[in-house]
Amino acid sequence: MEDALSLGYRSIDTAASYFNEEAVGAAIKASGIKREELFITTKLWITSASESKAKRAFETSLKKLGLEYLDLYLIHQPFNDVYGAWRAMSALYKDKLIRAIGVSNFYPDRLVDFCLYNEIKPAINQVECSPLHAQFEAQKIMQEYNVAMESWAPFGEGKNNMFANPIIAAIGKKHNKSVAQVILRWLIQRNIIVIPKTTRKECMIENFSVFDFELDSKDMQTMASLDDAKSLFFDHRDPAMVKWLSEYKADI
Repeated sequence: MEDALSLGYRSIDTAASYFNEEAVGAAIKASGIKREELFITTKLWITSASESKAKRAFETSLKKLGLEYLDLYLIHQPFNDVYGAWRAMSALYKDKLIRAIGVSNFYPDRLVDFCLYNEIKPAINQVECSPLHAQFEAQKIMQEYNVAMESWAPFGEGKNNMFANPIIAAIGKKHNKSVAQVILRWLIQRNIIVIPKTTRKECMIENFSVFDFELDSKDMQTMASLDDAKSLFFDHRDPAMVKWLSEYKADI
C-alpha cells in the first residue's frame, strides 16, 4: 500500500471480506496524502446485507479505515437482503457519509431489476472482466442504465497462463509493452475502470505506465477474439457457490 501511494496511486479498493481495512487505513495515515486526493472503496459483505445491519457494517469499515467518509461503498455480492441494504446505504449517501454507492458481481438481469426499482441507481458495477471473460453484453446493459463498469481480476489472476498468452504478447511486442500493460490499455479503451492487484513495486510501476500508447482497431478486435464468455473463477448462479459464499464469515 505504501509503495503504491508513493508511486502515485490514489484509488484504493478493499472490502470487509479482505480482512485488510485496518492495514489500508494505516497506510493512508502514514502516507500523509490529503484525504481529498484519495478515492477509497470498500464493500459490504453478504452477512451484513440487510437494512438493519448495513449501517453498522459501514461504521465498522469506516472506523477500521480511519476515515470520516467513503468515496464508494459497494454491495459485494448479489445475495441476502440487497434491497434493504441499499436503503441503508442510500441514507448514508444522502447524509454525505458516502460519495457514491454501487454494486459488485451483479449479473445483467439483477442489475436491471435493481436500477428499475430503486430511487438511487448504482453508480458502478464491479465485475470480473479480462480478455478471456470480456463481458461485452454486460457492458452494453450497464451503458444503457448509465452504470459505470469496473473490472476486478483484469489479469484473471494469471489463470489459463494469461501472462504468457502469445496473442497478447505479440500485441505487446508491437507497442514495446508487456502483456499486463496491453490488457490494462484494452480495458481503458473500452471505458472500463481497472483495479489491477499486485504486491510487487516493479509491477505497480508497470501497471501505471499505460497512458503513453494506444491500441489500434485491429489490436482491439484481436483482443476481443480471445473472449470465451466464461468466468475464470465461479458462477454466481450456482446454488452450491451461493451457499458457500453466504456461509463465508467475512465481517464484524
